[in-house]
Amino acid sequence: MWYSRMHIRCLTSWYTMRGGVNVKILEEVKKSRRIKSHFLIVSTSRMYSEQPLNKRSRRENRSARELSMPPTSNLVISGAAASAVFKSACEERVLLAYTDYNSDITKVVNLFSKYGETVNTVRVSNDAVKSVLEIVGWPSMPLIFVKGNCCGSFKELYQLEENGSLNEWLKEHQYDLAVVGGGSGGLAAAKEAVRLGKKVVCLDFVKPSTMGTTWGLGGTCVNVGCIPKKLMHQAALLGEYIEDAKKFGWEIPEGAIKLNWHQLKNAIQNHITSLNWAYRVQLRERSVTYMNSYATFTGSHELSVKNKKGKVEKVTADRFLIAVGLRPRFPDVPGVLECCISSDDLFSLPYNPGKTLCVGASYVSLECAGFLRGIGNDVTVMVRSILLRGLDQDMAERIKKHMIEHGVKFVPYIPIKYEKLKEPTNNEPGLIRVHTVQEREDGTKEEVAEEFNTVLMAIGRDAMTGDLGLDLVGVDCTEFGKIIGRREQSVSCPYVYAIGDVLHGSPELTPVAIQAGKVLMRRLFTGNSELTEYGKVPTTVFTPLEYGSCGLSEDAAIQKYGKENINVYHNMFIPLEYAVTERKEKTHCYCKLICLKKEQDLVLGFHILAPNAGEITQGFAIALKFDAKKADFDRLIGIHPTVAENFTTLTLLKEDGQALKATGC
Repeated sequence: MWYSRMHIRCLTSWYTMRGGVNVKILEEVKKSRRIKSHFLIVSTSRMYSEQPLNKRSRRENRSARELSMPPTSNLVISGAAASAVFKSACEERVLLAYTDYNSDITKVVNLFSKYGETVNTVRVSNDAVKSVLEIVGWPSMPLIFVKGNCCGSFKELYQLEENGSLNEWLKEHQYDLAVVGGGSGGLAAAKEAVRLGKKVVCLDFVKPSTMGTTWGLGGTCVNVGCIPKKLMHQAALLGEYIEDAKKFGWEIPEGAIKLNWHQLKNAIQNHITSLNWAYRVQLRERSVTYMNSYATFTGSHELSVKNKKGKVEKVTADRFLIAVGLRPRFPDVPGVLECCISSDDLFSLPYNPGKTLCVGASYVSLECAGFLRGIGNDVTVMVRSILLRGLDQDMAERIKKHMIEHGVKFVPYIPIKYEKLKEPTNNEPGLIRVHTVQEREDGTKEEVAEEFNTVLMAIGRDAMTGDLGLDLVGVDCTEFGKIIGRREQSVSCPYVYAIGDVLHGSPELTPVAIQAGKVLMRRLFTGNSELTEYGKVPTTVFTPLEYGSCGLSEDAAIQKYGKENINVYHNMFIPLEYAVTERKEKTHCYCKLICLKKEQDLVLGFHILAPNAGEITQGFAIALKFDAKKADFDRLIGIHPTVAENFTTLTLLKEDGQALKATGC
């Protein structure tokens, strides 16, 4: 008797419906005179591919015949089809991916049978193991997926069964996904999940700042971060452009150019309000359930949500995505909470902050100091360590030098006490005396006090996850409250995920959170194997002279590869638009490429200090993404006259003690 491929498909379907192991089909195939021995790869609803039967496959099939496990499908995944594992995980309630049979597989089948669940199995060939493990972030096979979530191997599964989480996990819940946090990342993830056909609830609640400030839907970036910061940065630049205009022939009326803080603040807040409303409309149009309520875990798959009026509801979901972002950190110093504001408050102040002290060396501190000085305020930055930790320190020092020339003062004091002398009103700022300790060169210390109208605390940001009840479901966090993840998935709770600033190790950038949210949803709900790339992410610090970067800093490159293996090509330049003005920026514009010698000058890092650095960096970032070499930059024809063209003509190698001189077009 012989079998055609159609006969085999029919036999496959017959045995699959009865839960039989597909080895029986193999035996029928082997008897055929018309078709050589093949291992047929099937699923419940479709045929995947065929793989030649080798000696190892025969041994595995003999072992399989001895099993009493009842899978509905027994797939073999080759290296070229590794994504089929994740597609199967999305389609099946329980999936076991393994490389070689062992007795625990039968135990898993029996465990799930207690809950009335059928275990579907996938045998992953050796050439596919690496890519499968890379995607999930686990060290080894086998892997068990429950409702599309990888819960690890046998040990992790047994732990879930022992603590009762598995039983609750397998139940039906109100939502496929509950997103905790209505910022950029959370909103992007919620909308993408709904687009993929899932039922989603988005929970967003803003706890008031120390000064009582709250805001609407959209998170930090929209309300108290990127958007208002960039607009105030632009306001400061416009003031400088007005002065420049005189040099270009514009007749400006004599007298001081003043900024109307109330008008600026209102314009920015009106724009933010329009964005808040737009996000609400988008959620409604996409059928995302939105709840302006604070969420706390009360069970493994249950949230207690409380709104502003105190009404409490229960929400259950199969998965949870934590995207709550970060909030400003305040040190343990007397008077700090009563006297100091943060970036959460600055952009909605009813009064011009006046003489301002910015405490901290963060990009938030420097950006705020920059635009406040740009609109005419007296500004001091108080730091006790290096600026912009984690970024290129050569560039950080250049930023500091420029800001000093720009009129910003830097003092290395340590604040020890804040004292409020006068309360602010709706029209005028208050008065605060700041007590500090200054260490002299001889090692002695001196206490110094100075008065400011406003003190902005910008020493860093922490994840406010302490009240979410994450400990109840076993989510591991860092000392600063960030969720420790295996990629975006919690290392300790497989149905809890995190994106954005709250995820430990993730760049604290809005576009990163948005991208991570979309990519994660596609991976969880469609089996897409794409991963968010957290390396070579472009970013910009919006100081008066903007700093754009992508890739490694000079310090990081030297630490990773050794100084002898690094080439740094750099130059100073004068933008043409500064040529006829008296801008102090003339002597500060600078760019450099950090390259790896042994890889034909592979570009590891891109850095620029110049006007519009953000716009320039965004375009060049794609070159680093595709592993551009220095020669690729050299072959690129520049646009003249532009700032960006300087990267096409870099020839100077950075050497110790070498002085650069800025040149123009």
